[in-house]
Amino acid sequence: MESNTRKRLIIAVDGPAGSGKSSASRLLAERLSYRYIDTGAMYRAAAVAAYRSGVSVENDVALEQLMKDVVISFKSGRIHLDDEDVSRAIREPEIDGLSSAVSARAPIRKALIALQRRMAEDGGVVMEGRDIGTVVLPDADIKFFITASAEVRGRRRYTERIARGETSDLEEVIEAMKRRDERDAQRELSPLVPADDAQVLETSSLNLEEVVDRMMERAKKHGI
Repeated sequence: MESNTRKRLIIAVDGPAGSGKSSASRLLAERLSYRYIDTGAMYRAAAVAAYRSGVSVENDVALEQLMKDVVISFKSGRIHLDDEDVSRAIREPEIDGLSSAVSARAPIRKALIALQRRMAEDGGVVMEGRDIGTVVLPDADIKFFITASAEVRGRRRYTERIARGETSDLEEVIEAMKRRDERDAQRELSPLVPADDAQVLETSSLNLEEVVDRMMERAKKHGI
């Protein structure tokens, strides 16, 4: 007798900062009634832990011990460090630069990749980040790589900052975006590149609904 139970898929979404991948991943997860996992928030939570503990990002031994001592999790869609909701703390200015440095350290990546794989074991998940389809979940059922020009992504990030009441300069944001793209693409540990089997979505001229519609089209081909 054929089962009517549909397979709950593992969906990986990668892309550079400001590409719209977070918003698209979150909305896709809502449409599918899947769990949304923001791996960037997890690295930021690790940065908060390092910052509060006074652990140097150059000290891999201390970072490895740190990751054994803390618990990073999602509760009701919000990121927690141990029992504390740190959804706001991870967006503080001092964490912005530190999170990039922390995410490049092998002990942090090893611990969080293992945790992310456990989170995805049962399927029904949309996991978003920078190396999900290439490193974290290379066997994911569906992979997307969402991107846009540095100029478009810079304007998006600039608008977000202004909306939060922050002072920002558009040209500086765009140049910072370009520098980060170059650094991320050239780094030895998990460079930011599309997986060979990922569907690349260029979103410079697409709105959020259009992006998610295209993602849903791919998902439906897998029987969702």
